[in-house]
Amino acid sequence: MAESSSNDKPLQRKKKFREKKTLLGPVSDLEQYVRPDWWSRIFNYLYLKTDGDVVDDSNITSEEVDLFLNILKPSLEDKILDLCCGQGRHSLELSRRNFLNIEGLDHSHYLIQKAKAQAKRENLGAKFKEGDARKMPFTTDFFDIIMILGNSFGYFETIQDDLRVLKEVFRTLKPWGKLLIQVSDGDYLREHFQSRSWEWIDKKHFVCRERSLSLDRQRLISREIITQIEKGIIADQFYAERLYSQENLAELLATAGFSEITSHGSSSPQSKRNQDLGMMGKCLIVTAIAKKEWTPVRKKVSQQLKNIVVILGDPSKTDYLKPSAVFDDDDLYTINQLKSELAEIKDFRFTYLSTHDTLISDLAKLKEKGKIDLVFNLCDEGYNNDARKELHIPSLLEMVNLPYTGSGPQCLAFCYDKSLVRGIAREMDIPVPEAFFIKPDDVIYELSFNFPVIIKPNFGDSSFGITQRSVANNYEEVVNAISEIREKFGYDKPILIEEFLTGKDLSVGIIGNPPESYTILPIIMADYSVLPEDLPKICGYESKWLPDTPYWKIKSIPANLPESIEKFIIECCLKLTERLECRDYCRFDWRLDNNGTPKLLEVNPNPGWCWDGHLTKMAELAGISYREMLRMILKASEQRLNQLKST
Repeated sequence: MAESSSNDKPLQRKKKFREKKTLLGPVSDLEQYVRPDWWSRIFNYLYLKTDGDVVDDSNITSEEVDLFLNILKPSLEDKILDLCCGQGRHSLELSRRNFLNIEGLDHSHYLIQKAKAQAKRENLGAKFKEGDARKMPFTTDFFDIIMILGNSFGYFETIQDDLRVLKEVFRTLKPWGKLLIQVSDGDYLREHFQSRSWEWIDKKHFVCRERSLSLDRQRLISREIITQIEKGIIADQFYAERLYSQENLAELLATAGFSEITSHGSSSPQSKRNQDLGMMGKCLIVTAIAKKEWTPVRKKVSQQLKNIVVILGDPSKTDYLKPSAVFDDDDLYTINQLKSELAEIKDFRFTYLSTHDTLISDLAKLKEKGKIDLVFNLCDEGYNNDARKELHIPSLLEMVNLPYTGSGPQCLAFCYDKSLVRGIAREMDIPVPEAFFIKPDDVIYELSFNFPVIIKPNFGDSSFGITQRSVANNYEEVVNAISEIREKFGYDKPILIEEFLTGKDLSVGIIGNPPESYTILPIIMADYSVLPEDLPKICGYESKWLPDTPYWKIKSIPANLPESIEKFIIECCLKLTERLECRDYCRFDWRLDNNGTPKLLEVNPNPGWCWDGHLTKMAELAGISYREMLRMILKASEQRLNQLKST
């Protein structure tokens, strides 16, 4: 996915993970439509509807907990993990029964939030975390019992990933700790699955299902088409679950290190709908023991881990830059990718703050406890998800004397004003497109340069307000574009009209702090070859947010510029970095005119940090992984701050 002359900040990342909500029609091979990561997307509010006859029935949950307690015979003090806990129905029931140390872990942000909210409402002690079962955020030898319930095993693409889950379970169990797993009876389902079915799931929703075995007969492939009677089809989703026989499961458990693998028969829930139970129709119940020695305690190293506090946008608040105005699954996936990579960086311990209502008090508490060595400021959405308040975060950090990554408030203020950056660049003899500034009360516009032109908000983020209609070829189109921007942004905001450049659309990335220590990343350009000839060649709002448009297909590729042009652009970027006081990492957007002359469009301090953003793409071309790129930003900040201390 590509970016452009506009700030890429929150969501270039949507390109890969937002799917078109269109019905595919008849499908001859279900398996080819199953995404490897289907499990990271499907467990949302619709799951609680389609499977609600089982997973939202308190009587079924209570009966299952009775059965599991009879098998495990735990004490009230045992540390119990409900792995892949969903909305926490089993964990909450155990907590209601006075078990004192209950934790739940699940990948779904939506379901974990549901679990936390329910625990809070009932004042229960069960704790819930988001996380990946293949790499759990728990110390070794921690739990007495781990349960994998509700057929929450076998979702991953390979058996190796399932084995990783079991090895993680083995690691986190105490010596002689117990595992209980409830998983679909694979042999039974191969012979008895319903190839097609439909059922009402409430008075306004019904679901149609298709199923087939995978080519190797090791997975059951399912398709669900969910319809709301007033809105029509609201989901068309595919998923696959590995089919384990009792023997297969026992072999996998033994490979993971478990002993005393015991079958406890099977279970079948008594659904009130009693229609299509799917994978829950018949489940095996198996226990195993982690016979192992206690893991030796590592000696403390002399070098202590540095405490890094990561500040992010607030998922609980409205974000008007997003089409739905809320953080969706793609945003949460991006945040999870960030956390996964940071967890692998040595020498740092990370704490995350994203609740802006308590941000000041949360920082104060951590500072008082001595748990902040550096703040990793990744809140490019702005304070309270207001892009104009992006500078508020570093301002706050400076007021409370906390060191932080990235540029300061003055730099962010400068660069948010496109016209101001143009003026600074021209003062430094750095070429910019011809342009003029329209004040809020201006009604007459006289162009001093030729068409085509591009009209855009002078203040803005994530290409908000820049669409294909922003490129004008005559005066009437100029008036229409200005009217559209004013309707969206208000009539009190200034507008910038620039000559529309038609050459290569470029992005340059710098990590570090010139002139002492920095890395210039390979320059990339937008590949517009996928666009129809009649559409303007821009990476605007459509390319980042609207999957139903041709702009969604734009990609980024190496720029392959003449050496003299590349050298000139880099020299200008370095000068701007110093003049605007950009720090630690920055992105610059340029475009060539018809004659091949490069002209600066924007400067983006604290640019998008996401796993598939422009900066990451440039880093990959240089052989730098996403994880290493994040580490480089942290190290650049540390080096800059250490130099300040020494002066």
